[in-house]
Amino acid sequence: MVTFGVLGPLTAGSARLGGPKQRAVLARLLVARRRVVPVRTLVADLWEDPPDGALGTVQTFVGALRKALEPDRPPRTPSSLLVTEGAGYALLADDVDAWRFEEMLGGDLSVLDGALALWRGPAYSEFADEHWVRAEIDRLEELRLVAIERRCEAALALGRSAGVVADLRAHLADHPWREKAWSLLALALYREGRQGDALEAVREARHALVENLGVDPGEELRALESDILTQSPRLRPPPVSSLVGRAAELALLETAVPAAGLGIALVTGEAGVGKTALATAFAELLAGRGWRTVWARCQEDAPVAWPWQQVVEALGEELVAAERFRLRLAIVSTVESAAPVLVVLDDLHRADEETLAVLTAFTGRVLSGRVLIVATSRSAVPSEALARAEPVRAELGGLDEEAVAALVGPRDARVIHQRTGGNPFYVKELGRLVASGGDLGSVPAGVRDVLRHRLAGLPAEVRTVLHQASVLGRDVEVDLLAELAGHDVLDALDLAIEAGFVVEVAPGHVRFTHALVRDTLYEDVSLTRRARWHAAVAEVLPPGDVQTLAHHYALAGARGAAAVTALAEAAEENRSPREAVRLWRAALVAAGSERLDLLTGLGRALAVSGDLEGAREQRSAALRLAEGRGPGAGEPGSRDTVASPAVVDPDAVAEVIGSFDVPGIWTTNDDPAHSAELVAAAERVLPAFPGPTATRARLLATIAMEDRGTGARLGEAREAEATAHALGDPELLAFALNARFMHTFHRTGLAPERAAIGRELLEVASGRLVTHEVLGHLILVQACSALADFGTADQHAAAADELAQRHDLPLVGLFTDWYAALKLAASGRKAEADSAYRVAAGRVRGTGMWGMERGLLPLALLSLHGPSTVDLDDDWGPHRDWVRPLALPHDEALKAARALPDGPADLLTEVRACLLAMAATRLGDDELAERAHALLLPAENELVAGTGLFTFGPVTDYLRG
Repeated sequence: MVTFGVLGPLTAGSARLGGPKQRAVLARLLVARRRVVPVRTLVADLWEDPPDGALGTVQTFVGALRKALEPDRPPRTPSSLLVTEGAGYALLADDVDAWRFEEMLGGDLSVLDGALALWRGPAYSEFADEHWVRAEIDRLEELRLVAIERRCEAALALGRSAGVVADLRAHLADHPWREKAWSLLALALYREGRQGDALEAVREARHALVENLGVDPGEELRALESDILTQSPRLRPPPVSSLVGRAAELALLETAVPAAGLGIALVTGEAGVGKTALATAFAELLAGRGWRTVWARCQEDAPVAWPWQQVVEALGEELVAAERFRLRLAIVSTVESAAPVLVVLDDLHRADEETLAVLTAFTGRVLSGRVLIVATSRSAVPSEALARAEPVRAELGGLDEEAVAALVGPRDARVIHQRTGGNPFYVKELGRLVASGGDLGSVPAGVRDVLRHRLAGLPAEVRTVLHQASVLGRDVEVDLLAELAGHDVLDALDLAIEAGFVVEVAPGHVRFTHALVRDTLYEDVSLTRRARWHAAVAEVLPPGDVQTLAHHYALAGARGAAAVTALAEAAEENRSPREAVRLWRAALVAAGSERLDLLTGLGRALAVSGDLEGAREQRSAALRLAEGRGPGAGEPGSRDTVASPAVVDPDAVAEVIGSFDVPGIWTTNDDPAHSAELVAAAERVLPAFPGPTATRARLLATIAMEDRGTGARLGEAREAEATAHALGDPELLAFALNARFMHTFHRTGLAPERAAIGRELLEVASGRLVTHEVLGHLILVQACSALADFGTADQHAAAADELAQRHDLPLVGLFTDWYAALKLAASGRKAEADSAYRVAAGRVRGTGMWGMERGLLPLALLSLHGPSTVDLDDDWGPHRDWVRPLALPHDEALKAARALPDGPADLLTEVRACLLAMAATRLGDDELAERAHALLLPAENELVAGTGLFTFGPVTDYLRG
């Protein structure tokens, strides 16, 4: 993936870009944000007075850019990044720094820091004088100023007012009309104890606003001035604490506060779990009650009793050399005289013997003042005296998922909780990584460095055992680890447990404390050694667990029949489509050649996982193999387009065609050439299966599915459905019902029939055929939307989402996202709907669902904002002819409208009829109005919302007398 940079000088990953005009073409395409830019527009934008041959020059620039952006693209293969669309070009970029910056604007302080760090200079700095980029530059600059102010606001909320003052002074020097910034500056100055300076900032703001804009300060700044004058409590900073999810532990420490004399608490837990944060929050709590807090940290290689020397010095005293007994008593006396005092001894697990001896001295004496000692430690402290003192023990584990969500937001909280075990340090590091665009499945650099530092303290043989254990996964069977290591591993595991890298969960079983620990160890093993260890594990695994066996075969890159069998069996059983794809691919590698069963299995898994284009490629490859054609046969330029019937095995061909019973909800054909290939093959072998058999029914259902959007294959679908009913085959029936659904769009008003299909699908599929159960819910979302029954549609959308989340079905969310936008539009929330439509459209890109990818967003925005907003330069895809009459001059529009065919029999039948009605109204043409009326009349009691994606309102709005 190429990362584009426009927040400063133009960059495109490591690509070497050409001269100013070529760079301008790239910038102009980036400004378009994946939309098509007509060549004529590029020419007009590049030259005030285009020279002869300007069109060819632009084509040359585009060709050079394609080579620079995709240097490894094979010759004569189309670009997947800088594509030709009609009479223009579109840059299908996914990673642009400006787009990432916008996505980060709602984050916390660290995220906003990351967002502002993306700016390397003014946006599109090379093209600041070009008219076509001016609006985008202004928009991004405004967002940058907003980000600066949001960052200052977030810092103020964390009590960092001093730094905010300096940042805002610099910000306002260049932008004195930013009223929000003046308010933040005045508040920061007030919180710094500078009330006079805060009022002066308000006066400066008033002068700047009058001077620059000729307006008085707004209500917010006037209210702030009043609050400063009255020293309103509203201006006090909120309590600052990064502590989340530790209310129970704080309450436990409260029980250690002594009414008189000595109290001791011991806070234990692994590194990064928040021991110091808990002690800090507790100290803040006691500070409000008049307690003084002194901190000391136990360090390796520090002088004897170094923490107590820190304590005494913090209390304003000096340690006088004396023999040890008297020195200990002097320390106790110094601390006691400062009562009430909290002493925090951090990292007590590193304490030397004398530090522990001084602690013992406290426990052996009756104190007159109130002293509380809180010690933090990664492990139990070897002090008998401390144990006899019966300290309050707060043992910290990982945060729960709710607390993790409070730290990093709800979006990725579940996965972050699973990967980190709730360790706050790991949670925050992984949250920062994701917020800055990193991979949720990777290990943050900060976490990796800390873990490697801790690992370095272990003996080499223990590190080796841990690396071998990482190959087994997060949960490790000790006997299997011993077989891999070739020796007993118990001593090594004891040290690893003591160091906090693994925990013993049952006799003979250990577990890495966090997925991040395991991943760090695993990534530090070389690829070759990893493969060999995985192969060795596969050899010694006991029989029965095919998923684990296949996992190790795949990562070993194993070859041979045993590996193929295990991998194929595991792929077939696996409930995660993405994991199934990985296993099918590994099975093909292990086989060393194409095999029908492996190709068809991979094709189904790819489709369910969301890679529809890849699925079609595998399905075509399987069909070529079944028909005895070589690789590439049937493709453009190939002479071997059809296999000789004499060498075709009808059963093999039927098996390939019928095995792909992946549900379909969208009626526009994504790849007509591929569908035509399948339909032709199915019709060639269909005579070999004359009776009402499952094989014939699957072929018929496939023909109906692939020839969708025509309304011409209802007979095939009904025959397949009848056969499935007769055979009592639920899988076949679900497939046949899906095929019939694809042919219920030959006229408008059929939403009730589709709703009945959806209900039957649920009855057939619920609890056993997950993907068809999801299909039933999505069909009902569409049908209920058309019937204006949004309450029922909501229930089915929620059910589809729940199944998709449980079974890892990524494409489902595309449809429910669009439906959520439709609901916003139907309730009149246009601004929110507009934003939701754009986000939903962005998710469709790259799925291979070309029928949805092109033209639907402009249609949705047309439904929202009306025909006056139609811009024919937008990417209307196959719908362009139906919107042209809404924007062309009258005579051209009338000619274009009257030339319109009825269009395909698909989900957009009602939408096209509405567009025709809009054109009739605009043009005042009775002939068009009568045609639209005839098309829409059967649906007069419905909404134009049968797509489940957007709504044009009630059909009655478009019917004319």
